[in-house]
Amino acid sequence: MSSSTNVPNPRRRRMLSVVAATIVALGPFVPALATADPGEPTLVLVHGAFADATSWDGVAAELRGRGYRVVTVDNPLRGPRNDAQALQGVLDSIDGPVVLVGHSYGGSVITNTHDSKVKANVYIAAFAPAQGEFVLGLIDPIRFPGSRLFPPALQVRVVDDATGIAGKNVDGYIEEPYFRDIFAQDVSAETAANMYAHQHSAALNANLEPSGAPSWASTPNWYLISGEDRVIPAAAQRFMAGRAGATTREISSSHASLVSQPIAVADTIADAADSVR
Repeated sequence: MSSSTNVPNPRRRRMLSVVAATIVALGPFVPALATADPGEPTLVLVHGAFADATSWDGVAAELRGRGYRVVTVDNPLRGPRNDAQALQGVLDSIDGPVVLVGHSYGGSVITNTHDSKVKANVYIAAFAPAQGEFVLGLIDPIRFPGSRLFPPALQVRVVDDATGIAGKNVDGYIEEPYFRDIFAQDVSAETAANMYAHQHSAALNANLEPSGAPSWASTPNWYLISGEDRVIPAAAQRFMAGRAGATTREISSSHASLVSQPIAVADTIADAADSVR
């Protein structure tokens, strides 16, 4: 006489199958989680004005493909002090060392961020102001001729903004007919159109607020200069990189080197990251 206890319960059999399949599926990830090195730096990428976090997509994908941990930040573009506070909220959520990377106005934000976890700053065609300087002053056409970021290309509009007076603010943006020629002349028309669609305007305060004490004065720095930049002239970039004592490279690129040359940008960021391992 056979015992019913020797006959597998169909429901139990299905549950065991699901558990087994789950273990098999998760198996490849378990060693990675167990051996993750908490000393590995997290790369935090901060976009600038007239862009959003998608401008880092190519660079982030390249770095992640090389095994780095990458976080892209939504920069409010309200002013260095406000935006550095927002960035600090991101840093507070990260354990271990950090490499901060700023493009364009994002460089002003990382310059105003002071956190002991930050082991290196990387400037990608970015502003690196000294204390008391402001963004527009660093594209001074007398000292550093060549920027085209002036009217009629640069326009302003009133926007809703909780940080502004009476919930309003005045923002600057690049008019569509000028966007590719000024911001990203070395990308395709299709790519430039997509970038324009993702454009975020920046508060005038972001361009006019005096910078605080610079983090680059006490942090190792890297700088990737865009030699064909029509927003921040290459001469201004060389000046800021030299003053910050940055490890410097220069490529033939528009202001949007992170879009047009993501591998070169990733190489510079990786060099900074490898130096703090």
